[in-house]
Amino acid sequence: MSVAPAIRLPESLQREASRLAERDGMSLEEWVSVTVAQRLGAIETAAEFFARRGHGTATLEQALAILNSAPDNPPDPGDELPEGYVESR
Repeated sequence: MSVAPAIRLPESLQREASRLAERDGMSLEEWVSVTVAQRLGAIETAAEFFARRGHGTATLEQALAILNSAPDNPPDPGDELPEGYVESR
């Protein structure tokens, strides 16, 4: 693990983050790391993710072809759409 520079937070944010870290049973440093990782995941788009994972070689058309090759089986028990569901497309 590389050594990261210290990050300064406003006192009010540090106080609140410390409270939440304690509630979650983590150090402040662990809590900040987890929170930043969650935020990065939330803002990363699927296109960026797949481009990076596919090294830029995968295409949306290829992904859709794989999905379209799945068999047309009924859903497993419990995976059915709710009664009255209407597709919004």
